[in-house]
Amino acid sequence: MQNYFNYFTEIEERFQQRRGSLLMLSTLDWALIETWREAGIPIEAVLRGIDNAFDKHDAKVLRATIRTRKVNGLAWCAQSVMEAVEQAMEASIGAASNHATETESGFETERVALYLEGNAAAIESAKLNSPADGTAAEVAVRLRALALGLRAEPKHSLEELDRTLSVLEEKIFAALTNATSEQELVTLREQATRELAPYRGKMQAVQIKQVQQQFLQKRLLEACKLPRLSLFYMSHG
Repeated sequence: MQNYFNYFTEIEERFQQRRGSLLMLSTLDWALIETWREAGIPIEAVLRGIDNAFDKHDAKVLRATIRTRKVNGLAWCAQSVMEAVEQAMEASIGAASNHATETESGFETERVALYLEGNAAAIESAKLNSPADGTAAEVAVRLRALALGLRAEPKHSLEELDRTLSVLEEKIFAALTNATSEQELVTLREQATRELAPYRGKMQAVQIKQVQQQFLQKRLLEACKLPRLSLFYMSHG
């Protein structure tokens, strides 16, 4: 996928640019972007979908005789993004993927190794309930081992490393879910449902379920002050 490590940043910047004012993306918005990335949707299709959605909105504003509401969430563009993906597939656009190299992304070996070690330290200092505590300790050890391995073999594939980090994240998510009370989980799911309500007509059922899950995971991590592990989040550091 082109611009693999800048996926979130480019989408956020395009949304803010088209909206015409700075609006920090919500947890729901970030969760939606993650579902697009995990589904392998090319960044070009997402940006095209955002542009198409705002082009239609801007045209509607010009025709309107009363004040039109401002776009307040990325999920409003979800349907347009899916349409852009379909158009790209039909036209065979983006068949060739360009993977970001270490030089292009700025993900130098030592910087990545320090990132892994920093996340290990953050996990070790977090106050967690059993069994999440034991799983977190195992993940921290694994992160330090990955950092050592990366220094020993600098040419290691960053995308392969990121897939490993995604697996480690899933282990932490599972442990946190098991350690969280039923009532807390129900409350978080209800919050996700409320925030998604205005956009249900623009999203497919499968996509809604994925976003709800991502929303839950992000909230659990935030509550425990645990870091995201993907190399993608280095671009925000």
